[in-house]
Amino acid sequence: MKIVNRSALLVRPKDPYVHWANSFDDAETILSLDEHREGCTVYLVQEVMDERGLGRILKRHYENIFEYELAAWMADESTWPSRRDYKTFVEWFDVECHSVVCDISNEELLTETLVV
Repeated sequence: MKIVNRSALLVRPKDPYVHWANSFDDAETILSLDEHREGCTVYLVQEVMDERGLGRILKRHYENIFEYELAAWMADESTWPSRRDYKTFVEWFDVECHSVVCDISNEELLTETLVV
């Protein structure tokens, strides 16, 4: 087992995201809040030592996280909310931080760069 020098942010949608995601006329899938929150995304960030550090990291990365979460549901950027500032991010998502990340796999860790 290896401890990774990262913290894990679990990002779960709130009601405004669910309302937006379920607002499309051609939406084949209408999901409840609980269903949207089940499959949350985990983001690895530099180690977080305290609440202030978490706030700084979120303010630095919220735009990329926000856009990734929107694109995961709807690739057409014209459907995204025009207001995507930090305040809106906090209204749309809960973020849970875990400061200890352990890699228990024996497989090599691979990375891929995504462009959002």
